[in-house]
Amino acid sequence: VIVSCVRWYLRYPLSTRHIEALIAERGLLVDHTTVWRWVHAYAPEIRKRLQGKVKQKSSTWHMDETFVRVSGKQMYLFRAVDSYGQTVDFYLSATRDREAAKLFLRKALANPDNQPPYVFATDGLRSYPAAIREMKAGGEIRSTCQHRTRRYCNNRVESDHRHVKRRLRAMQWPREQQRRQR
Repeated sequence: VIVSCVRWYLRYPLSTRHIEALIAERGLLVDHTTVWRWVHAYAPEIRKRLQGKVKQKSSTWHMDETFVRVSGKQMYLFRAVDSYGQTVDFYLSATRDREAAKLFLRKALANPDNQPPYVFATDGLRSYPAAIREMKAGGEIRSTCQHRTRRYCNNRVESDHRHVKRRLRAMQWPREQQRRQR
């Protein structure tokens, strides 16, 4: 029962309340918070067993930002994925400026699981080139790192936004900014 609940939550765009209702149809009473606890406790183990050894992330990061609602306010969700489609990192910000881009890049580069990138692929947002230039000058990013802003260059992350938004809609959007940052 636990594995089924966790699998449904991770595989389909269902909220914990939807899963509670599905389990109730099968004659079991399980609270939605219990399902949430099961997901946090067992999802990493299920992922390890299903996925096997995690692939090394590639050294090309496709970066983009999208709008999400948090507590009824429009926020910017900065995201980066690698060439294989694996999420490198994300950052939620109220602004879409150079400082937000720098904070996002610093957070992504600080993660020991991420290889330092050789290529950044972004859209035409002018915040990224400014942030990357400043970070190169400060030595936070290697000087040989390239930045590409060609058309359709970051389609990989653009098409991945729909999966994130589908999950957020299913959970009826986050109520607080701090929960979304974790």
